[in-house]
Amino acid sequence: MPIKNPSPPGPAAVLCGLAGWVPPRVVTNDDLAARLHTDDTWIRTRTGIRQRHVADAGQATSDLAFEAGRRALRSSGEQAADAVIVTTTTPDRPCPATAPVVATRLGLAGVAAFDVGAVCTGFVYGLATAAGLITAGVARRVLLIGADTYSSIVDPLDRTNAIIFGDGAGAVVLRAGDPDEPGAVGHFDLGSDGAHEDLITVAAGGSRQRSAGSEPTHAEQHLSMRGKEVYRHAVTRMAASARTVLGRAGWKTADVDHFVPHQANLRILHSVAEDLGLPRERCVANLDAVGNTGAASIPLALADAVAERRIRPGDRLLLTAFGGGLTWGSCLTTWPGLAEHP
Repeated sequence: MPIKNPSPPGPAAVLCGLAGWVPPRVVTNDDLAARLHTDDTWIRTRTGIRQRHVADAGQATSDLAFEAGRRALRSSGEQAADAVIVTTTTPDRPCPATAPVVATRLGLAGVAAFDVGAVCTGFVYGLATAAGLITAGVARRVLLIGADTYSSIVDPLDRTNAIIFGDGAGAVVLRAGDPDEPGAVGHFDLGSDGAHEDLITVAAGGSRQRSAGSEPTHAEQHLSMRGKEVYRHAVTRMAASARTVLGRAGWKTADVDHFVPHQANLRILHSVAEDLGLPRERCVANLDAVGNTGAASIPLALADAVAERRIRPGDRLLLTAFGGGLTWGSCLTTWPGLAEHP
């Protein structure tokens, strides 16, 4: 059963900082064309992507998370947090979690720090987790970072997936505040369906493969995704989750100024918007420039839209995501006025 969230008894979690960061190296569709026996038109027609950013050799998820995290703290006006959450599918190591390393590098050693694994739904799951820490009084300020280096798990010769994914990180800072003030995050809907765990998976590296005692194949060490089935589930689950959270808040579709979905594929984004009856111009999308960046995609899309002044204070936002697991989730907020930052 999806998680239901009654009105929180304590303080609300309020967005007070936002930033994104992508590695400088750009890989265009033309760069991929020869290697994958395709062309720019074929890729853009099927995905809406024209380029993506890729980490350099030796650059790990914690490096991306650190850059986004320090910029988000600067945006919030304070170099302080009581907890750091990193949501990622590509941690630096299976053990330990990546968040403590990031927290220490940010000068936050000693605070609570942990990872959340919900694949591309990770940022929405992370928002709910951060809000819970604040509502319960465990933390007054939480730094939440979505970061992924998909280039480390995608086979560069996989024509299906190499064109889709990019590397990046996005982060927000949440503080304790009033449920009625702009930036308050609430009315979550979270769900999962493990019966379809094989639709998006990296088979090797975990206890399931290791306990079998067999050497993993090349394919098992890389991301596998069954595209047609993922498409169908993504559209259905994201639309249903969005309707659920709108109903809990008493919002109508017409009340939504901006729909900010996980940046999976432009066809999926437009199909979900159409299913909800939202005009395409209300759908925030930046995947043409960065690709699918997993848990980083929603905060990166927010950061770009705010920088372009497309999202303004007072605008009502619907955030919706879908990822492996299967997992999905949605939440609502009214955008606050954040400090200007480069």
